[in-house]
Amino acid sequence: MTVGSAKIELHIPASGSLKDKRRVVKSLKDRLLARFAVAVAEVDHLDEWQRATLGVACVSNDARLVDAILSKIVAWIEGSADVLVIDVDIELVTH
Repeated sequence: MTVGSAKIELHIPASGSLKDKRRVVKSLKDRLLARFAVAVAEVDHLDEWQRATLGVACVSNDARLVDAILSKIVAWIEGSADVLVIDVDIELVTH
């Protein structure tokens, strides 16, 4: 079994308030869940209105699949017009 996690730091340039940020982050989380069937949560920078950090988790019996899914998620977010990816940290743990 392989558990993969990605910590993705984002900049939300169009956000002028926490309400704007939460709208963008919620939409992004909902779309990630629907498209990739992974667990997603906002894990840091909760009170900053132009920054967010998402935690994404994926589990499979194939390490290559987990790595591919997390890489596709990062590429998909980078293609989003609403946010800019600042930093990405992907970790895989195999048991």
